[in-house]
Amino acid sequence: MAQPWTHLIRFIAEEDGQIHLGNIDAKKYPDVGLSSLNGEKIQANLATGSIFDAKVTSTVLTVKHLLGPIAAHEVPLVRCIGLNYRDHAREANMPIPAEPVLFIKPRTAINGPFPAKINVPKISQDGTADYEAELTVIMGKDGKDIPVEEALDYVLGYTCGNDVSARAQQFKNSQWCFSKGLDGSAPLGPVLVSPAAVGDVKNLSIQAIHNSSVVQDSNTREMIFDIATLVSFLSSGTTLEKGTVIMTGTGPGIGCMRDPKVVLNHGDDMRVAIENIGTLINKVHYE
Repeated sequence: MAQPWTHLIRFIAEEDGQIHLGNIDAKKYPDVGLSSLNGEKIQANLATGSIFDAKVTSTVLTVKHLLGPIAAHEVPLVRCIGLNYRDHAREANMPIPAEPVLFIKPRTAINGPFPAKINVPKISQDGTADYEAELTVIMGKDGKDIPVEEALDYVLGYTCGNDVSARAQQFKNSQWCFSKGLDGSAPLGPVLVSPAAVGDVKNLSIQAIHNSSVVQDSNTREMIFDIATLVSFLSSGTTLEKGTVIMTGTGPGIGCMRDPKVVLNHGDDMRVAIENIGTLINKVHYE
């Protein structure tokens, strides 16, 4: 899918206080998430239209603060893949799955980057709130029964995602949609990178960083099912609508499997850093 942008952000502008789309220069802002956290002046070329047909203009606006790259109302559903990294399967002492393991989050789970926070509701303030660093795909057009060799043509772009999970709720039953679908449990951002600009999605380093400590450190080459395979599988007999978010799984080092365990506590700094995309940063807030 040819695109007129390479690094698309959604933001509130200093100039008018309104929400806009814009394209940033990755050479000036190689990690726009860190630039935002550090209070740098970030400027973007205004993009008109929607995220699906954005056209970059010569108008320059200044970012007041970043939003998630896609608005919740533009997301029909969040599809998530479990146990999709070989190193994570080894960590969990689980067999390599023969086909993708799927669960879903509702669009009310969609969240953004700093200054947005990971909101931990009372039901998961039990010492088991957890993180999962994930390369995340946004679909650019509808598709059904998509052949593997055509699957990447349906991808709008890539961003960082955090599959925030309530482990105590997760382990109560075999269905994960409730424990992983709480409001704001899918932070995305800080930027949507086009397929042409992201590089080889089969070889991107991916980390989770909790209070300055690297707690997950893997690479997308550890994926059991690559992006094209996932898109094709998920579209089998099922229409993947444009705006669908696909969270593609996580590597080893999730909090519940560490010794000692790592928990998302109120005030914590939680980050997901992916090569060629940037850093998704959130503070943790207990409601």
